Amino acid sequence: MSASLPTLDSLDVKNKTILIRCDFNVPMKDGEITEDVRIRSALVTLKELFDKGAKLLVVCSHLGRPKGQVVEELRLKAVGKRLAELLGRPVRALEESVGDNVKQVISQAEPGSLVLLENVRFHVGETKGDELLSQQFSELADCFVLDAFGTAHRAHSSVVGPTKLLPSAAGRLLQCEIENLGRLLERPESPFVTIVGGAKVSDKVEILENLMNISDIILIGGGMAYTFLKEQGHEVGNSLCEEDKLDLVKKLRVIAKEKNCELLFPVDHVVGKEFSNDTEILRNVKEIPKGYMGLDVGAETIKLYSERIRNAKTILWNGPMGVFEFDNFSKGTHEVGLSIQDSSAYSVVGGGDSVAAVKRFRLEKGMSHISTGGGASLEFLTGVILPGIEALTNNDISAQ
Repeated sequence: MSASLPTLDSLDVKNKTILIRCDFNVPMKDGEITEDVRIRSALVTLKELFDKGAKLLVVCSHLGRPKGQVVEELRLKAVGKRLAELLGRPVRALEESVGDNVKQVISQAEPGSLVLLENVRFHVGETKGDELLSQQFSELADCFVLDAFGTAHRAHSSVVGPTKLLPSAAGRLLQCEIENLGRLLERPESPFVTIVGGAKVSDKVEILENLMNISDIILIGGGMAYTFLKEQGHEVGNSLCEEDKLDLVKKLRVIAKEKNCELLFPVDHVVGKEFSNDTEILRNVKEIPKGYMGLDVGAETIKLYSERIRNAKTILWNGPMGVFEFDNFSKGTHEVGLSIQDSSAYSVVGGGDSVAAVKRFRLEKGMSHISTGGGASLEFLTGVILPGIEALTNNDISAQ
């Protein structure tokens, strides 16, 4: 972690009103929260701020993609209710996020309570990094804490704006993410095995290139594997394949060889006639027949990948091995997850689909770190300094 990153240790919060940018972008169904991990993850920071004598916490977040419009089902009222239950303190959820009414509520709020602002993405200027909106957020508090790692890769008004106007620091969740992901980039113990899956190679080019610098072995799975296999002359049938990326994957294989990073690909497959759990299935085929599509890795691949994982000292898992949402095509992802869980290696899970798989198969206890940021964790692992982190480290007000 950068030594210049200001943390809660360097922020005087006693008797002050603190604006905290959290990531409460939780899954919802029929107005109810279906999974509250992101809310629970924020509790460490919120409780510490209260313990250090903060007068009032003003929390802001986005939910979904309302695109600058007020969308009733994307209000944060349910989040406020759940937050109050978990925190054991009063939480007042507002229907606005800036303005005179908000200022009045904050000025009259009971010390030791929490005010939850409305969805910041109801403002069209939020995703554009509007400076006026940033100023309006900053006027609500004395200090700013960024604890939303999941949006730290976005230069949005509520993410980077307040760092230019208020004494600012990273919350404990953001600090934890930077330390754990940074460990992969700065001091990974060898052998370092990376498991990369997902649908498209084009989505993972930058992370693949960067991980080749630090990984000893990269295990390829998911839909992206079929583009690599097609380029090597294998039959892939109707599998997902980016025909226009064949030259790119050839280049990636050359780069891996130059960097002494071993790339491994599936050696057998579980295939179906259609993208459905109930389709006609062929198991453990070496070459994918015409009319079929690869939907999971086969038994030999599971064995091969599991052996490499068991011998690893450092593991990064980003992306499933197949269509794990379908029971008939979930074994590859499940078995790889179990191998990571059983390993004694330092293991990090990053990316939304991998995290979803860990939760589905209840593998949480075996992982060293599960990142709360999907796109943010991927961008961080490309070696890019995320806008939110850069704003904290480079701002003069943060250093005072």
